[in-house]
Amino acid sequence: MPLAHEGEISVVIREIAVRDVMMGQHVTLVQPCNLYGCTLGDEVFVGPFVEIQKNTVIGARTKVQSHSFICEYVSIGEDCFIGHGVMFANDLFRDGAPDPNPNSWGRIVIGNGVSIGSGATLLAVSVCAGAVIGAGSVVTRDITERGIYAGNPARLLRKL
Repeated sequence: MPLAHEGEISVVIREIAVRDVMMGQHVTLVQPCNLYGCTLGDEVFVGPFVEIQKNTVIGARTKVQSHSFICEYVSIGEDCFIGHGVMFANDLFRDGAPDPNPNSWGRIVIGNGVSIGSGATLLAVSVCAGAVIGAGSVVTRDITERGIYAGNPARLLRKL
């Protein structure tokens, strides 16, 4: 592949940053992490290689482990555990492609005291307080009853 000459390549480089973040007291951020336009409650922990997008709220004492992605319009309650590599996705691809209009994206609400295992994926759902989501699970529907859920799609294994 030939080298490009000056003026032929357009590159935009965006640095990893923590910007426009409202933070409570005693918050811990492990770099590198990319947080913008979000709100973090008191004593929140955010591990390395995490992205938290705007219009997202993380409740007090919640721990977000490394390599997790929390998209826009996610609300996570207090005292939650988000395992390594957890993905939140709220674009519903209604027309078979990414939707550029954030007003049409779903919302994700996670109650207090929820634990989400590593590698889980949560779509536009609500999860009630105290639920446990197993590692690698894919949550495609609201969880309204406290229990342990696992699988693809996630199903109730037992009540708590």
